[in-house]
Amino acid sequence: MESCGVVGALAGIVVAGLVFAAYKLGLLYQLFHKTETKSPRHGGESVAEVLRAHGVKYVFTLVGGHISPILVACEKLGIRIVDTRHEATAVFAADAVARLSGTVGVAAVTAGPGLTNTVTAVKNAQMAESPLLLMGGAAGTLLQGRGALQDIDQMSLFKPLCKFCASIRTVREIVPTVRKALAIAQSGTPGPVFIEFPIDTLYPFHLVSKEFGVKNPPKGLMGKIVTWYLNNHLMNLYAGAWETRDVSPLPVDIPQATDDQVQKCIELVSRAKKPVILLGSQATLPPTPVDDIRRALEDLGIPCFLGGMSRGMLGKDSPIHIRQNRRDALKEADLVLLAGTVCDFRLSYGRVLNRRSKIIAVNRDKTQLLKNSDMFWKPTIAIQGDAGSFLMRLSKGLKGHRCPEEWPQSLKEGDITKENTNRAKADEKTEHHLNPLKVLHRVDELMAEDSIIVADGGDFVGSAAYIMRPRGPLRWLDPGAFGTLGVGGGFALGAKLCRPDSEVWIVYGDGSLGYSVAEFDTFTRHKTPVIAVVGNDACWSQISREQVPILGSNVACGLAFTDYHVVADGYGGKGYLVGREDEDRISDIIREAQRESHEGKAVLLNVLIGKTNFREGSISV
Repeated sequence: MESCGVVGALAGIVVAGLVFAAYKLGLLYQLFHKTETKSPRHGGESVAEVLRAHGVKYVFTLVGGHISPILVACEKLGIRIVDTRHEATAVFAADAVARLSGTVGVAAVTAGPGLTNTVTAVKNAQMAESPLLLMGGAAGTLLQGRGALQDIDQMSLFKPLCKFCASIRTVREIVPTVRKALAIAQSGTPGPVFIEFPIDTLYPFHLVSKEFGVKNPPKGLMGKIVTWYLNNHLMNLYAGAWETRDVSPLPVDIPQATDDQVQKCIELVSRAKKPVILLGSQATLPPTPVDDIRRALEDLGIPCFLGGMSRGMLGKDSPIHIRQNRRDALKEADLVLLAGTVCDFRLSYGRVLNRRSKIIAVNRDKTQLLKNSDMFWKPTIAIQGDAGSFLMRLSKGLKGHRCPEEWPQSLKEGDITKENTNRAKADEKTEHHLNPLKVLHRVDELMAEDSIIVADGGDFVGSAAYIMRPRGPLRWLDPGAFGTLGVGGGFALGAKLCRPDSEVWIVYGDGSLGYSVAEFDTFTRHKTPVIAVVGNDACWSQISREQVPILGSNVACGLAFTDYHVVADGYGGKGYLVGREDEDRISDIIREAQRESHEGKAVLLNVLIGKTNFREGSISV
């Protein structure tokens, strides 16, 4: 009897093993789902159907054979394919679309080097908390790890950078995987997601069977086993591929403050005499419209410092928007509301906060919410939730209550004094070329009210952040906390597509321009006439300013006064060289650039600038 029990146990193990093997090989699935070997359909069509159902209007790409079915299918369904001159630009453009549209930005690139070229841009999107879908080609499912063209371990590369990574193994997985990825990208703290598409999951059955099918089967038992395995793999790859599936968006999970947390904050704010709000990029995220958040802030009447994507939230000349002397204001404040703002290097890791102040911190991400709170600051109330929705509820709960007016008035007076000082610096003569501050002031005065400003650079862009004033919400784009150079071309491309009637201005340093100047070809081909202002001082000035006095050498910091305007001309745009001899004509040149842009030409102003001491002491590391 005992031996029968052992035999029975062994038989059970064998049966279980066979069932598991049948499941892994897709045999069980194939019993109930047909493989349509005559169908001309391909996996790219499934991708396109999901993207269209999610309201995706653009897919940014640099074409490659691995991903061609996705691009062709998207175009057929009315999704615009926008091809760039570098894969990083494609991801940066998708990032900009995500920020400005409130949907997921989408990029598709080919396998191997196509994907590795996107790594910096994907990391930037992760740190900027932009919902972004990156789709990448890959070697065939049976050829991965066997030396196929452009075959690397792509999943390991992107897992640290993305909220979700998946490799498609059968065509039937495409629809549910893409739906899931798009929902995850937008849920919680938004961020990038990555899906790898092996080439055999995207092309039609008849092509894949020709390429991967057994042409001259080996003889013998092992040959028969190999032939059966390959044929079964092919049939399983397409089993149930074209069955009807739900392509509609899945629910998006957004964390919210509790009623009790909001009530405690209402009580704290109502008692504050000198409150301050530090608004970060998270405050611009869906679901709350940015114009509603603007009205809520105006109702509260609390002085606000705006950073990242929240620049422009209060318009050009709001009495509660404070641009200068933030450190002094934080020392004096008795309550600080960190609405999507993080205590990283931008707030000196929290050291600028007054320990006697009540601090309310609101952030979707728990790590960012409490960053450095173990060392330099302590939140009175820490809320893991959406900053925009929180501000709406706070304003509603404080209806009829306003911050004491003398507080924002005193800060605004300091603001005006500092800006008058800065304006005086703009009128100073530099030793050579034009004063960069004067140029930036002139652009700020003349740019259209609906302009979007894209910031890509170091020293020149740092000055622009103090001088140029976005006229409304979602009209400022910078890389964010990662400080990435090279975002300009992609950000401007995405911005112009989202807002075709708006002027889009790229503020470039001459160093950062080198990363994406080739995208003037893209601007020309895709009829996205942006305007670029290049502060050309022939130097990586933000680095040189510290390197020379500390280490006594300008090595690797020097550039040349290159004819970037000629490069723009060569790519089909319009370039202008602007030097000291043009000082009295700066306004006329800017207006001419605007006219060229409105008539459909991308424009580059190559402005030769001199040195000022405006940003002495600013950080570069």
